[in-house]
Amino acid sequence: MSHYMTQFAYTAETWAALRSNPTDRTGAVNALAEKLGCRLISLYYHFGEYDGVLIFEAPDETAANALVMAVSAPGHLKATRTTRLMTPSEAVVAMRKAQGAEFDAPRS
Repeated sequence: MSHYMTQFAYTAETWAALRSNPTDRTGAVNALAEKLGCRLISLYYHFGEYDGVLIFEAPDETAANALVMAVSAPGHLKATRTTRLMTPSEAVVAMRKAQGAEFDAPRS
């Protein structure tokens, strides 16, 4: 299965709700991931443009997209960004495939 990272940002209303009723969302996200054939690896909160990050495995991009859509559907997120992650061995395969591939850059 491929790995994905989804960064997410809560709305102000969601932060207000969580402040009023602090809740660990890991169980809810995990249950949804499993229902869609994915596997939650980790859920972290952090500072910055996004409020947290979800790392998960999915059998394909359709399942990964379905998870992000389902998580976003209630409207409590103001932004998401999903990135397909590559293991070092997958990156090495890509590097080898790129060997010898030539590309002419635009010139003036």
